[in-house]
Amino acid sequence: MRLLYINPNATASMTDGILAAARAALPGVEITGETNTEGPPAIEGPEDGDRAVPGVLARVAAAKADAVVIACFDDTGLAEAQALSSVPVLGIGQASYLMATLLGQRFSVVTSLAVSLPVIRENIETLGFAGNCASVRASGLPVLVIDEGSEETRARLAEEITRARDEDGAGVVVLGCAGMAPLRADLEARSGVTLIDGVAASAHLAVAAAGFRAG
Repeated sequence: MRLLYINPNATASMTDGILAAARAALPGVEITGETNTEGPPAIEGPEDGDRAVPGVLARVAAAKADAVVIACFDDTGLAEAQALSSVPVLGIGQASYLMATLLGQRFSVVTSLAVSLPVIRENIETLGFAGNCASVRASGLPVLVIDEGSEETRARLAEEITRARDEDGAGVVVLGCAGMAPLRADLEARSGVTLIDGVAASAHLAVAAAGFRAG
């Protein structure tokens, strides 16, 4: 089984963190990654997403894998990639919402900047998960700041995660940025909230989708 993770932005350190989280979730699976070097350094809002789509689609078209994961929480180019590919293509946002629903939990999303909120809310609505979503919250932290994972960043994210539980009634909180994937265990310990990391969720669901397609 071979999974390919495509990072739609051009920041290679994020790709490294994404791959580490995916491999930790599925240690027995061959998982590789590609960085969209033609994309913006970070995807923050619809304009950045639009800039990233051509590079994402080119990599999907050339993929040699049993399943492909688009590793941006905005699910950048997901519908176009699914139409293009002969193998299953998942997005980490899509996988997070589905995993929360499979667990029978009402979820909140904690993401980066407020500019990302409309895209995420539209995706949740389009994918049919609006009834399960308690809230979508912005931490106010840029994507590349999250990727650095400083103590201040972790404390701020844990604060927003706790608010999602206490103020919005979320049963689980979805980490709304691929850069949060390496921070999941620490943030869960700080907040006491069950967290869903879309990188790990997509790994498990991609294997299931690939197996179903093969069968």
